[in-house]
Amino acid sequence: MTDRVKIGLLFIALVGLLSGAGAWLAGRPDLALVAWRIGVLPVLAGLFIDIVLSLIRGEVGLDIVAALSMSAALLFGEELAASVVAVMYSGGTFLELFAQGRARREMSALLSRVPRTATRHRNGGLEDVPLDDIVSGDLLLIRQGDIAPVDGTLSSAQAMLDQSALTGEAMPVSLSRGQDVMSGSTNAGDAFDLSATRVAADSTYAGIVRLVEAAQQSKAPMARLADRYSLLFLLVTVALATAAWWATGDPIRAVAVLVVATPCPLILAVPVALVAGVSRAARFGVLIKGAKPLEALARVSTLILDKTGTLTDGRPQIVAVQTEEGWTEDDVIRIAASLDQASKHPIAQALVAGARARGLILLVPTEVSEIPGEGVSGRVEGRAALVGGTGFVAARTGGDDPMDQMANPGAVQVALAVDGRPAGVVTMADTVRSGISELLAGLRRNGITRVVLATGDRSAVALAVTDGLGLDMVHSDLTPDQKVLLVLTEHNNGLVMMVGDGVNDAPALAAADVGVAMGARGAAASAEAADVVLLVDHLDRLLPGLVIARRARRIAWESVAAGIGLSIAGMIAAALGYLTPVQGAVLQEVIDVAVILNALRALRIDPAGA
Repeated sequence: MTDRVKIGLLFIALVGLLSGAGAWLAGRPDLALVAWRIGVLPVLAGLFIDIVLSLIRGEVGLDIVAALSMSAALLFGEELAASVVAVMYSGGTFLELFAQGRARREMSALLSRVPRTATRHRNGGLEDVPLDDIVSGDLLLIRQGDIAPVDGTLSSAQAMLDQSALTGEAMPVSLSRGQDVMSGSTNAGDAFDLSATRVAADSTYAGIVRLVEAAQQSKAPMARLADRYSLLFLLVTVALATAAWWATGDPIRAVAVLVVATPCPLILAVPVALVAGVSRAARFGVLIKGAKPLEALARVSTLILDKTGTLTDGRPQIVAVQTEEGWTEDDVIRIAASLDQASKHPIAQALVAGARARGLILLVPTEVSEIPGEGVSGRVEGRAALVGGTGFVAARTGGDDPMDQMANPGAVQVALAVDGRPAGVVTMADTVRSGISELLAGLRRNGITRVVLATGDRSAVALAVTDGLGLDMVHSDLTPDQKVLLVLTEHNNGLVMMVGDGVNDAPALAAADVGVAMGARGAAASAEAADVVLLVDHLDRLLPGLVIARRARRIAWESVAAGIGLSIAGMIAAALGYLTPVQGAVLQEVIDVAVILNALRALRIDPAGA
């Protein structure tokens, strides 16, 4: 049934119940019976259609109990009870719509924030253009309160951005000229100019929207388990109703049992709690692609981490600066980065980014000449400068090569010479993300018993990076297919979660019980293969995602256990004659409301302090 049909049936059932009650109070019981029957029959017809369609699909649902209870009540002259059950059942489907809608509110909020147009600088003026018209290099104006429509770099001196919709962090972040701006961020300060680096379709926020829209709708194993329990519950209900009728000779006892057994706790509790968990995780920057991955995430015990871009930042950082006499660290970095602006080499670009992050003002180099992969020469501030590998610079200045690869595994040293004399050496390395030790400790407190590193890097680099982290195993020099084999081997220790960010990680992510991709604008292959996507490039989002998944699953089981337990107690009371059919229907409605409210607790899960 469509949502409109469900709401329409609830309206009909309510009108029938209230009209019948009015007729009864007016002294017209005959009209009351007619009104109650009229209110029940459309609901019963819709229910039978749903049952037939379910049976065609090979599914046996608990809607059969509701159909039996309404049919039996009408058959044995309990029209009021049938009317109450009709309202209860159609009201339950309405409650499900409401609860599911509320549970998906964070996901819906992500979709509703998608900008449709952007303001572009053109020929000295401004123009509003559709997002599809934006190309890389366009200069956009982002007004206060606007959402950045595409990924880009900040062209203004500074900007204040609210990234809470993506990261869950309430405090805005301050960016300076040249830093990356992520689409989906809200301008929380003065207007600024943004230089587009991606078209809208390839930007971070567009990727998030696609992932949300494509989130899997398959049932979680827990929901399928609930279906199997549903069949058992159906058999128990029919057996108890039959036994009550046979033992007392009173068919009304059987009707009362069927009425109080209408099993909304099993039908609603599991999907509502799990979808609420998915929505809550999105609030913290973790996109879980449906109920099935959420339940798997709740049960993982082994974590496999990729290194580059996952355990580490994936971008070389300035970790040390050695200077010659008469030079300061900032001077060495400023001149080297100024010259490296002319190079597209990843190390050169990382040095430029590091200099800007320090707030250094870079100059425009002249007379630039580059030997690809070796170094760059030119003039900065009118002085001859040379920047590149230590061997490259030493060979051109007559000095010694100071690089010591064995002492700095995984590190890169960039040397600078000015006017033919050494000025300093900048050491750069792909460092471990901040807070990794605390993150791993938090994951272990929440059920992760084994943490493994899987990387294609050399053993010396892998061991140097992970020193002191307390990993259970470090695997290096791995090819993509060897990563898959590692994932399959680790299955022997329990459910496996694999975290990665590159194309080479996609096969391992697909092989894991739960694949987690780093950042929505990472490799498309890894995001598509993953079950969970961290919406921002922060590994610390993994902990709240895990905590929310575990607690949402626990809430689902609590709801099922409490709801079914109360229903069984009510069935026994009805079989013994302590509940009439009408009282049983009212009791079951109270149970349904309580179960749904409990399942919605997953929307308030607070992973802080986990």
